Amino acid sequence: MTLESVLAALPVDPANPLVQAIAAVLALLVLLLALAVIRAGRAARTAARLAAQVEALAHAQSRSAGAQAQAVQAVEARLADVSERMGESLSGAAARTAHSLGELQERLAAIDRAQANIEKLSGDVLGLQDILSNKQTRGAFGEIQLHDILSKALPPDAFRWQATLANGKRADCVIDLPPPTGPLVIDAKFPLEPYEALCASGTDAERREAARAFRTAVRGHIRAISEKYVVPGETADGALMFLPSEAVYAELHARFGDVVREGFAARVWVVSPTTCMAVLNTLRAVLKDARMREQAGAIRATLRLLHRDVEQVVARVGKLQTHLAQAQGDLDGIGTAARRAMGRAAKLDSFEFDDTAPNEPQGKGVTILRP
Repeated sequence: MTLESVLAALPVDPANPLVQAIAAVLALLVLLLALAVIRAGRAARTAARLAAQVEALAHAQSRSAGAQAQAVQAVEARLADVSERMGESLSGAAARTAHSLGELQERLAAIDRAQANIEKLSGDVLGLQDILSNKQTRGAFGEIQLHDILSKALPPDAFRWQATLANGKRADCVIDLPPPTGPLVIDAKFPLEPYEALCASGTDAERREAARAFRTAVRGHIRAISEKYVVPGETADGALMFLPSEAVYAELHARFGDVVREGFAARVWVVSPTTCMAVLNTLRAVLKDARMREQAGAIRATLRLLHRDVEQVVARVGKLQTHLAQAQGDLDGIGTAARRAMGRAAKLDSFEFDDTAPNEPQGKGVTILRP
């Protein structure tokens, strides 16, 4: 049925504008209805496709949930393993850190002790500088060092400290050597100011001036020792000048050989702590040899007495051997008499009598013991 048939069936005039408008509206409604039907079919097909997609999505989501659960379990296991390893690592790191901190504390304690020792040493150095800055205390320092070396190298009765000579001069030390050498004087000297000036000199002029002062000071000490402590007929034919510093001694022998030779000419030998110990060891051997010679007479007398005692011992041993031989003979006689008595007792026990037995000499085989 078409629109025209519908309009023809109507009892209205098709040429009427109102009828035509109504017909247009109806046609429009039919068109809209057709479009709605078409859209409904499309929507149904779309809904079916959407349902299929939703179902597929649900299946995929279920599979994803299972995989996610497995992944979560794997992640949890991995996290547990990592946590355990992390805990072990942290405990090991804590132990190592504690050990390192302990060692660090010990080293800090050692550093503190070293710092305390350094501070003490600094105080001692300052005290030593105060001592060496004064001539009297510096002289006492040299004397103390010399006394310490002498006490280690020689017996106490081999030297005299602060001994006064016949000329009224007092020496720091006198070593009592045997004749023909005689007593040897050792005097401590310490030319510190000229040496420090020589070390601190910067220009050639300062160096020459300091060298001149050092040479003059050492020459003065050598001259004073030669005049005071080399006394003919009383002391040895020479003396020792003790320098308590190896540096001063080395500087003197390295750059001032002429002064050392002047000391040889003046019979004054300069020694340092090291060379002084070597000289004293040689003197100790000399003293030992001299004392051995002194004791040689006593040793010979003692050997004579020992020889006499040995002779007496030998004589008494001979007498004792004689007495032992006599005692051995008496013991043999006693053994023979005892065996004979046992034989006779056996015969008596078995009632065997020998007529010749009474005729045996009485007392044969028995030896009278003599004192």
